[in-house]
Amino acid sequence: MYDSPHTVGDVMTPDPVAVDRDTPFKDVVSLMDRWKVSTLPVLEGGGRVVGVVSEADLARARAVTAGELMNAPAVTVHADATVAEAARVMARRGVKRLPVVDGTGVLTGIVSRADLLKVFLRADEELTEEVRREVVDRLFPLSADHIRVEVAEGVVTLTGWIDSPEPAPVAERLTRAVEGVVDVHCHLCPVSVRDDPH
Repeated sequence: MYDSPHTVGDVMTPDPVAVDRDTPFKDVVSLMDRWKVSTLPVLEGGGRVVGVVSEADLARARAVTAGELMNAPAVTVHADATVAEAARVMARRGVKRLPVVDGTGVLTGIVSRADLLKVFLRADEELTEEVRREVVDRLFPLSADHIRVEVAEGVVTLTGWIDSPEPAPVAERLTRAVEGVVDVHCHLCPVSVRDDPH
């Protein structure tokens, strides 16, 4: 069962390959090729991340070590950050992979865009169960039996009767916040509409 919100620690690759400042250019290229990665964290002093070398950096002229190639300071993320937070950092900084560090800046893993997308591969049945438990049962404890939750390809449809219209937008917003939900169709109507002869 997934906990919500999903954290970087849940999806990251632990103990990634890394280099230090003095790693020669050719060794950097060799490691990227051998491990099929496009980014390598650069470490110093007990595993602290001081920079990142990407494939694009390899085009720099006259750089002979990782320390000369690297971008510093490194853009990093903590393991307890949410997947959404990590995705925003990647988008804002234009990177595809982020070193994951602990509170002292020591490398604990690496997370890629592909890792972040894994949360959208959750089964429809799992999403149905979480939306019912975390949204419907909590917001509508008295009328939960009158609300239907259907999920198809990550798209959630909420239908049924509720006591007042106010919670409907809240239900939609909370459902959208469930990781793996692609879209939400909210058709929750207050009972007064059903009873209105007009």
